[in-house]
Amino acid sequence: MAATASTAFFSVSPVSDASSVKPGGNVGGLPTSVDARGIRSKSVSSRSLQVKANAQAPAKVNGTRVGVMEGLKSDDQISCSPPPRTFINQLPDWSMLLAAITTIFLAAEKQWTVVDWKPKRLDMLGDPFGLGRIVQDGLAFRQNFSIRSYEIGADRTASVETLMNHLQDTALNHVKHAGLLGDGFGSTPEMCKKNLIWVVTKMQVMFDRYPTWGDVVQVDTWVAAAGKNGMRRDWVLRDYNTGEILTRASSCWVMMNKQTRKLSKLPDEVRAEIGSFFVDAPPVVDEDSRKLPKLTDSSADYIQTGLAPRWGDLDVNQHVNNVKYVDWILESAPQPILESHELASMTLEYRKECTRDSVLDSLTSVLGNPNDLANSGQVECQHSLRLKDGAEIMKGRTEWRPKRAPGNGSFGQFPAESA
Repeated sequence: MAATASTAFFSVSPVSDASSVKPGGNVGGLPTSVDARGIRSKSVSSRSLQVKANAQAPAKVNGTRVGVMEGLKSDDQISCSPPPRTFINQLPDWSMLLAAITTIFLAAEKQWTVVDWKPKRLDMLGDPFGLGRIVQDGLAFRQNFSIRSYEIGADRTASVETLMNHLQDTALNHVKHAGLLGDGFGSTPEMCKKNLIWVVTKMQVMFDRYPTWGDVVQVDTWVAAAGKNGMRRDWVLRDYNTGEILTRASSCWVMMNKQTRKLSKLPDEVRAEIGSFFVDAPPVVDEDSRKLPKLTDSSADYIQTGLAPRWGDLDVNQHVNNVKYVDWILESAPQPILESHELASMTLEYRKECTRDSVLDSLTSVLGNPNDLANSGQVECQHSLRLKDGAEIMKGRTEWRPKRAPGNGSFGQFPAESA
């Protein structure tokens, strides 16, 4: 049958019978030189191509014997035959085992990193990840911060904005760790039900010394009652290694309705939530009861106009973060004071909230002799932030002291000239 199919394409000579096979040939007239397909193309000439078919006993298909050339296999035989056994394909599937080993190794490496910090960074033992913890029998919250390189200013010390952000961060984390954080920015669950948020009305900050790059500061904060409808929050910021007090701050907070944007009384339900956390202690900063005057274009020495909040200046309550107000009052501070003095204290009174579409003016008045500020000792300034329509949103007072001379002219571990 194979020979018949071949003759349609090639000129094939007749196949010799079994009697003409020489001794030493294979059974069926198939010589040993035939390849795995049972076809030999040895005697090829320009006239004819000789192909010898296999004379092996034919197989049965549907009861009929069919000749199959030796060396060829059917599709069923090919698909069912196992692959040759080698060392590679006898190995087990190691992917799951390798994944488990990798997971264990990464977890061990992370744990070892935490353990390896301890002898090198003793200052981070109490709070290795900077998450903070409840102290003083649950009445205070403590958190450590490392001063980053991008948090220092031209004076090589932490900026006022950096310290104010650390104070705000500990306040929010205090509420969170106490289990009082609802679906809001420092709001308790009962406050969220009544659409109430906290707003600051007054803040006093005393800067005794500014930390530098690489210093670790420890911030303690707690709350106390302030009248019938207010709350006072205090902070103490220390040098972790020496315990020296660097900054003290005290603030007053009241509640505002998030929908109407009007002040609200302290509900009894909210008082029940936070009342157990109140500390019976005096404020860490003596209250400055001096009245802050309202500045005008005629009474101000320096005016900076056209200040507008950016999108990043808004918090989740859709008004400008109170730390941004500090930047704005310093925008109009005279340059000689910024270069030769450092901020020693400030008193801020927040009068109205600032939204994303507000445009403000910053006004500053210098008390004393404004003509020789660089050589002055203590300098006091008065500040005002107002909207374009004249509405005042904040008043403030700042006190400045001459900058400290560098002790050894160094910055961190590098010489000042190479820093």
